[in-house]
Amino acid sequence: MRIKAICTDIDGTLLDQNREISKRTREAFAALPANFPVILASSRMPAAMTHLQKDLQRENNPIICYNGGFVIHPPKKQHSALSSTWIEAEICGKIVELARNKDIHISLYSANEWYAPQVDKWTEKEEKATKVKAGILKNAVVIDSWQREQRGAHKVMCMGEADDIQWLYRQLEQNFSTMLHLYRSKDTYIEIAPRSISKATGLELILKSYNIAMEEVMAFGDNFNDIELLKSVGLGIAVGNAREEVKAVARKLTAKSKADGVAMAIEEHLL
Repeated sequence: MRIKAICTDIDGTLLDQNREISKRTREAFAALPANFPVILASSRMPAAMTHLQKDLQRENNPIICYNGGFVIHPPKKQHSALSSTWIEAEICGKIVELARNKDIHISLYSANEWYAPQVDKWTEKEEKATKVKAGILKNAVVIDSWQREQRGAHKVMCMGEADDIQWLYRQLEQNFSTMLHLYRSKDTYIEIAPRSISKATGLELILKSYNIAMEEVMAFGDNFNDIELLKSVGLGIAVGNAREEVKAVARKLTAKSKADGVAMAIEEHLL
């Protein structure tokens, strides 16, 4: 099998202990041909991904944002997305209403916009992790605006104490499981995306422009939202710190993200 492209998750997969791309990883990607597609696939917004593309010297490559809800090629043309799939504003409102009596932070994302309801520990944590500043605006104001504009959220992020988040997860699963993906990246987070998309659907769309088959892709991941991606490509690789469910579907395992697992796999299979 000849590998013609790489698709990799970011958090927990590509980044080191400082939430950066290590020197070894940058060197491994730099050793690949300049025209070799490197596609970042994440639940992140575009602005939280493009600085990592710059580190990898792959600024003109596509990106899969919001777990496949917003696919851009090239990323600088953020209003000419290859695909854009929203959670309708009405559904966003129902999610906010469900959490009304709990101390849960709900951030709303659309295209390259991030709206947090207030500056709190959750906002500050995400700003530090993603290097993006939130716009501060109440959920109701954002949703009302989206309803008038017939827009919606590419992602809804719910953050709170573990017990509250577990309660909300059960409510969302009961009411919206047929229309929404509910990802638990941590016990204090729920990342919500439209049910019809995934990183795999985003990758399949991108590959058409390269005339590359899914079987010719090496992909990396660590969490539940990477399972379909790793199953769909020719060489799905789980990092050492991946969840057991992810390791179970991967064709190969590599070292942990903090031990340059992605770089090690590239060196083994492509260099």
